[in-house]
Amino acid sequence: MDPEGLALLLPPATLAALAESWLREDCPGPNHAALVTGAAPSQAVLWAKSPGVLAGRPFFDAIFAKVNCQVSWFLPEGAKLVPVARVAEVRGPAHCLLLGERVALNTLARCSGVASAAAAAVEAAREAGWAGHVAGTRKTTPGFRLAEKYGLLVGGAAAHRYDLGGLVMVKDNHVVAAGGVEKAVRGARQVADFALKVEVECGSLQEAVEAAEAGADLVLLDNFKPEMRKQAERSKITGPRHPASEGSSLSVPIPSTSYHPSSCICRTHQGQEHKTEPHEIYEGNEIRSYCQMNSSRHSKNDCILVE
Repeated sequence: MDPEGLALLLPPATLAALAESWLREDCPGPNHAALVTGAAPSQAVLWAKSPGVLAGRPFFDAIFAKVNCQVSWFLPEGAKLVPVARVAEVRGPAHCLLLGERVALNTLARCSGVASAAAAAVEAAREAGWAGHVAGTRKTTPGFRLAEKYGLLVGGAAAHRYDLGGLVMVKDNHVVAAGGVEKAVRGARQVADFALKVEVECGSLQEAVEAAEAGADLVLLDNFKPEMRKQAERSKITGPRHPASEGSSLSVPIPSTSYHPSSCICRTHQGQEHKTEPHEIYEGNEIRSYCQMNSSRHSKNDCILVE
């Protein structure tokens, strides 16, 4: 899909509301610095100092529109940035330019970072011989989900489900609260209509078998090691797709061809692939594979998840 056309997916009212909320967060009261700069007509130039994929133009535009500034772009959405590159020019009153500057830069950098990481994941998958899709999960930054999901699309990945309503995900805590895998799946199936799939997180092959037999559409093999995944592959379960996850990075080869589909998850921070410290919210990079038992080749519906 042409990245230039992806802006049509973004509702104008939602864009405007997001821009207003981000600006209000940064300046909820008097802007004392405005008295220093004044309101003289001014211009600013946006330069790309790092390589990557440009993404987030609609959000950048919406933010500066809220502060009465005009943006002129020199590079298209989805462009590969080769530093140092002149990306855009913004014109408007000096105090308005500076009011929107940090908010706009933060949003553009975040969105471009996600697009760059997604593009890297797609490239790694292709180099490893994976012909399936690269998609994103619901693990997004609060308040930035639309921007980050949009960044995935610009980077060549799929957005996967946008919110809780896109898929019934039964995690380990749901299983405990329900009193077992079978009860949890049965409850999920009661509320899921014909358009919703039910996925169950499992910590053992036994739980995966139980979930599949109970009617799960997908089974997440959580933290399964390669040998455990091979054991799952040799099992006689048919029908559901089976995800597997383990700590790893993009350099790890895509799992066995019998896994349908496979997924690679990379978390990003400020546009860079990122390993976090123990006190931070996110964990490190990890591999998560969606696989289908008893399959012999990749299909066009295979999927790599990028978080």
